Parts: sequence; C-alpha cells; structure tokens
Amino acid sequence: MTFTDQNVHDIIASGQPVVIDFWATWCAPCVRMSPIVEELAKEYEGKAVIGKYNIEEENDLAAEYRIMSIPTILFFKNGEQVASLRLAGAQTKATLEERINQLIGL
Repeated sequence: MTFTDQNVHDIIASGQPVVIDFWATWCAPCVRMSPIVEELAKEYEGKAVIGKYNIEEENDLAAEYRIMSIPTILFFKNGEQVASLRLAGAQTKATLEERINQLIGL
C-alpha cells in the first residue's frame, strides 16, 4: 500500500488498523526496512492496512504528525493514532509484528 496525502485520511478514517511507515529513498535504514514492511503487509492482509508514505513525494501527513526523523512508524485504529505504539528508527520484523499484534488486539 502506498499512502498519499490524497488517500491516507480516508484509510485512517475507515477505522481499521493502519500502519504507516514514513520513509525516503535516500534513507538507508528506510530502504533496509522496505522488504520487511512489504512482507508484513502481505502477512497481515485483511487484518491491517500496512504501507509506506514517501516524505519526498508527500508531506502533509508528515507535517501533521510532526515526523522529524525517518524511518518513523505510526499506528492508527478507529480513526485515531495510537501514540503509545509509535516507533522511530530502524526496527526488526519481530518488533513490528509485536506492535501490529498489539494494535489489532486493541
């Protein structure tokens, strides 16, 4: 899933669990995490919407949530951010799975 400024608010407002990876092509840790995010998106299909938001191409959502460093991963459920799950910096697949499972269980 590619999140854009045009689609992201509707997806968040749907109420389903949403995981957004803020990234850029010049960010080495972001690029290393890309295959993990893509793999998790497939594994959790139907349970959560997981995707990427490229801050080079989009910036409204990044400004709205004050994304100051990347990668940053935000979690949403029932149309609201779950701030306690927010992650900054490169993460392992296990860490992301743990947070996604927490999000789904809320």
